[in-house]
Amino acid sequence: MSETTPFFAQAPRTPEITERFPDLHPPLNRTAAIAEANRCLYCFDAPCTGACPTHIDVPRFIKKIASGNLEGSAKTILDANILGASCSRACPVDVLCEGACVMHRYNKQPIEIAKLQRFAMDALHENGGSLPFSPGEDTGKSVALVGGGPASLACAAELRRHGIKAEIFDARPLPGGLNTYGVAEYKLPLAESLREIDLLAQLGVAFNFSVTVDDKILSDLEASHDAIFLGVGLGGIHQLGITGESLPGVQNALDYIADYKSGKVTAAPRRVAVIGAGNTAIDAANAAVRLGAADVHLIYRRGREQISAFAFEYEHAKQEGVKFLWHTTPIGILGADAVEALDLVTLEASSNGPSPPQARENFQLSIDLVILAIGQSTHTDFLKNGQIKLEGGHVLIDRVTGQTTNPKYFAGGDCTNGGREVVDAVADGKRAGIGIAAWLEGQRANT
Repeated sequence: MSETTPFFAQAPRTPEITERFPDLHPPLNRTAAIAEANRCLYCFDAPCTGACPTHIDVPRFIKKIASGNLEGSAKTILDANILGASCSRACPVDVLCEGACVMHRYNKQPIEIAKLQRFAMDALHENGGSLPFSPGEDTGKSVALVGGGPASLACAAELRRHGIKAEIFDARPLPGGLNTYGVAEYKLPLAESLREIDLLAQLGVAFNFSVTVDDKILSDLEASHDAIFLGVGLGGIHQLGITGESLPGVQNALDYIADYKSGKVTAAPRRVAVIGAGNTAIDAANAAVRLGAADVHLIYRRGREQISAFAFEYEHAKQEGVKFLWHTTPIGILGADAVEALDLVTLEASSNGPSPPQARENFQLSIDLVILAIGQSTHTDFLKNGQIKLEGGHVLIDRVTGQTTNPKYFAGGDCTNGGREVVDAVADGKRAGIGIAAWLEGQRANT
């Protein structure tokens, strides 16, 4: 990126995508926002704040909206969560802040915290607002951050607040990680993810793109920086291990989402099958419907009660028109030169406790595109030379400071917890940034 070109300007403008992926939750207008803000009880010991992993002072930012102080509201949010805009769109608020709202006790609808947060952040962006803080006095220290997703961005912001240089290295051509490439467009448009990073860039964070860090590059970074932060996320989608998986027409869910968000894919074939039942699987299935597929099946080897997707995501998929095949698993992908059908078997759970389900009957489903969403592998192979301890492929950290078993290395986000939410990654990065600053200060005090 040149110094004069904002990230936001690099977002593709694809009319088909804009039309097919309007906001899942349309924003509040000013009148509605003020009315909603005035419903808030402004609890002193607010459970909504406690339920937020980044502990945004929710009553405070809402009260500022009620009084018309939108800039003050946005800056209250940003002071706690540098990615407050994306979290207002992508957070599962039903199980976080809004799920904890005291209005539930009175059988009333919870305050629409996410929409109010988005209202304040949108106003700040539209008015060209700035961050509520500036970089701290230069300490002469620098940190290399591997990965450009939410954890690294939050960590970088915290480091700059402490006067520490932050240099991000990412394998993709644009920053933002899953915010940019992996969150459904109707939740978080790619352009909005980049707009948010433009705000963060005010702090002087340095970005290096299309750099895949291996053990050699990591060794060089360790030699040239005072600390390393690992925010590499997770690796590729798992494979099924069945015949036909290498045929054209088989794709993983994250690539599918990234391709349509970037404008590389603007239409879906007629018949699509998604294998898996997590939130990413739901996003991919919904995307296929919106891109024009007439028949979209989500296939899962267990029942409805065992899915890892949130209940509201499942309900949304049903409204989109996604069909569900429970207790079903693929045993082969059929086709000559491309995918033509799935060879499936229905499963019957054994009555003898937790033993594996038993195959019941086979059938075929005509399909043009198979999307895999059966979990992700870890992305830590380049760390297996022993410089830090891994546990099940994940980076082992001190959950308070983010420090690994190698004191010079810190980590956060999906590479440490196996995949949670954007806001959890932000919280991890923020804690690690504070931890790194404290550790570097301690190092200086000991010299």
